[in-house]
Amino acid sequence: MPSREKIKALFDGISPNYDKLNHLMSFNLDKVWRRKAVRKVVEGGLPVRVLDVATGSGDLAVAIAKKMPVGSSVIGLDLSEKMLAVAQDKVNHLNLQNVIDFQCGSCEELPFGEASFDRVSVAFGVRNFEDLEMGLREMYRVLVPGGRLIVLELSYPDNRLLQWCFRQYALRWLPFIGGKVSGERAAYQYLPKSILDFPKSPLFLSKLRMAGFSTVSSKSLAMGVCRLYTAEK
Repeated sequence: MPSREKIKALFDGISPNYDKLNHLMSFNLDKVWRRKAVRKVVEGGLPVRVLDVATGSGDLAVAIAKKMPVGSSVIGLDLSEKMLAVAQDKVNHLNLQNVIDFQCGSCEELPFGEASFDRVSVAFGVRNFEDLEMGLREMYRVLVPGGRLIVLELSYPDNRLLQWCFRQYALRWLPFIGGKVSGERAAYQYLPKSILDFPKSPLFLSKLRMAGFSTVSSKSLAMGVCRLYTAEK
């Protein structure tokens, strides 16, 4: 995994065009996938304290805030100050300042005490952790007993034809499109490759268990292009 400093610099560099390219290159499916993750976060109908790790431009944090019961709160944490600035603009525009707070920090050293949150979420960011195992242990630590982790992450499909299509699109077209729009071709060469390098679903579920989680599950979305993981403490 790249160092925190390199990840921070990468996302600082692509922050102005990050949302536009996310929606464009996923054909807006990223919005559909986030809605599925939100349902896992807010189900139960009771107020929840949510930590959104690797919150980036804040799309998931905002989506959660719009759906969570009254009395809930969200903290979004990210390494990139420039991504957090984009996120804060959204919160200000939507008048959600009373329910969402953003902080700059590392997923491997969460600046919160044990059992601080009812839910921890992370969307399209866990594959960028410098130390995946440490990040999972930290998210486990800050959850209350019975709390839930929700992870939304892009994945390499199992079907061979889809694998071929995925590689053509992700390794050829994404760097070209991303580079043209953002001027940061290297970033859009790294991001697709990080999907291929991320542990396959069975291995990631095993890592969740090793971090202490129980009742772990994985749901395939869009024929395996994305996966929704849930894990209970």
